[in-house]
Amino acid sequence: MGLSIGIVGLPNVGKSTLFNALSGASVLAANYPFATKDPNVGVVPVPDERLDRLAALFRPKKTTHAALEFVDIAGLVRGASKGEGLGNQFLANIREVDAVAHVLRCFSDPDVVHVDGAVDPVRDRDVVETELMLKDLETLEKKRERRAKDAKAPGKPGEEAKADLALYDKLKAALDAGRPARAVPLNDDEKPRARELFLLTSKPVLYVANVDEAQLQRLDSDPLVRKVAALAEKEGARWVAICSKVEAEIQQLPEQERAEFLAHAGLSEPGLNKLVREGFELLGLASYFTVGEDECRAWVIKKGMRAPQAAGVIHTDFERGFIRAEVATYDDFVAHGGELGAKEAGKLRLEGKDYVVRDGDVIHFRFNV
Repeated sequence: MGLSIGIVGLPNVGKSTLFNALSGASVLAANYPFATKDPNVGVVPVPDERLDRLAALFRPKKTTHAALEFVDIAGLVRGASKGEGLGNQFLANIREVDAVAHVLRCFSDPDVVHVDGAVDPVRDRDVVETELMLKDLETLEKKRERRAKDAKAPGKPGEEAKADLALYDKLKAALDAGRPARAVPLNDDEKPRARELFLLTSKPVLYVANVDEAQLQRLDSDPLVRKVAALAEKEGARWVAICSKVEAEIQQLPEQERAEFLAHAGLSEPGLNKLVREGFELLGLASYFTVGEDECRAWVIKKGMRAPQAAGVIHTDFERGFIRAEVATYDDFVAHGGELGAKEAGKLRLEGKDYVVRDGDVIHFRFNV
């Protein structure tokens, strides 16, 4: 799908350490601001036990998980909207991603300086959000200045321009009041107009509370983690607690040693698994599966996508020549031992062009070009 999540936050909150753990890349993680001057990109597989179960059933030559792209964006600072701390470059990087994972520091470490001298995740969030809002206000002012001239035109062009101006004013009022663009209710006419603005605060946000190993054992009671949870609840946003340092250590271990390490840390699975799954949900994505002896694969689609468009994710010819889809739910497919068993049990359905693909569907597409 080519969708990406930008990892943002103040300097020294653990963004690059988290990115290292996510992608296995060797990104510079140094104890000073702007250790990462250019955005680093990593493609991360989405953990999915369903695909692993299908692979165990078919024993294919290849198993391919769905994947997300994560972009490590250098730390923002106060004044970024005016170009401070290479701010223009960083803000441009944020504009190019589809969603934001906002890393909030909850750990204390005397060896890792905080740019504001003390740890406060809500204050840190406010600093970054304020800079993004200021940039969005600047964008709206420029757009309004240009569009105001068009509003004087007669007929439909003038009416379209007036509708744009009304939207700009609606968004500006929210930003002036300290509310991000994503919090503004929009009608069906306003939504496509708003998308064309590419506002930074319109992007969905996942808050990442970056904790130390001791805090992992008391997430429900840790005051800084609870601050992040309360912030997310107030906004209706997603959040996850992660110890980036522990996650990076897990990635350095051989596969056979990871289970013991996780148990010692009190984790049932790597925190990264939850982070990636939350990111997948944040972007409104779903997976369907294709299976066979050559490959078992999870294909990424937008929720609500119809069968021909979902087929087009595999190849444009599949969409162009779509005839029908043979579909079974994952549960039915596995419970009956595969396609033949599902068919004999009456659990394999034939679906046409109007079928909305569901997360977990196992599909075989019929097409003719």
